[in-house]
Amino acid sequence: MNLFVQAVTWLFDPANWGGPDGLGVRLAEHLGYSALVLAIAAVLGVPLGYLVGHTGRGRNLVVLLSGAARALPSLGLVTLLALWLGLGLPAPVIALVILALPPILAGAYAGVDAVPRPITDAAKAQGMSPGQVLLKVEAPLGLGLLMGGVRSATLQVVATVMLAAYVGAGGLGRPLFLGLKTQDYPMMLGASLVTIALALVLDVVLAGFQRWAGRGR
Repeated sequence: MNLFVQAVTWLFDPANWGGPDGLGVRLAEHLGYSALVLAIAAVLGVPLGYLVGHTGRGRNLVVLLSGAARALPSLGLVTLLALWLGLGLPAPVIALVILALPPILAGAYAGVDAVPRPITDAAKAQGMSPGQVLLKVEAPLGLGLLMGGVRSATLQVVATVMLAAYVGAGGLGRPLFLGLKTQDYPMMLGASLVTIALALVLDVVLAGFQRWAGRGR
């Protein structure tokens, strides 16, 4: 309990939030890295998931690749990529995109695949092209499941992007690894508490979007 009190005291010390190495900068870096990873994963995963869900082709391959990507150890993958690409941001970004891609891909695919066949048949009977059926019928109706995948990916990325500091980048992992090196355990716990709070806030926000999307369906 004493360590927890020290961590909270460290968090509420304004001196730890200001400056180029303060928590304010590290929090902004953490959010920026997470947003970058999720944007790349969404650009790759949503169209592919929609295509697989709409056509039914490549379904088994997508499931296999998604399962394999989930099984990869994040720290080992970051380390391997850092040895190949060098220290800095590219290695953790690539590793985290691989981590975030499966839930987004699965959400997009499941959302389109779950649309009842009579609805898509009715849309085709009204003269809609396959592209119009996908964009105007299947994608809107599957938005709730897609948001569920985005929500899951966001929580994983926000929790894991701390590894970026392990290979020389910034984020909330920087004070955590610095605290580990200097045995400043209140700093370590404080950085962890900020990450947990960030994940909880984002989860609540995305849960609201998911419920809204489900009601729209």
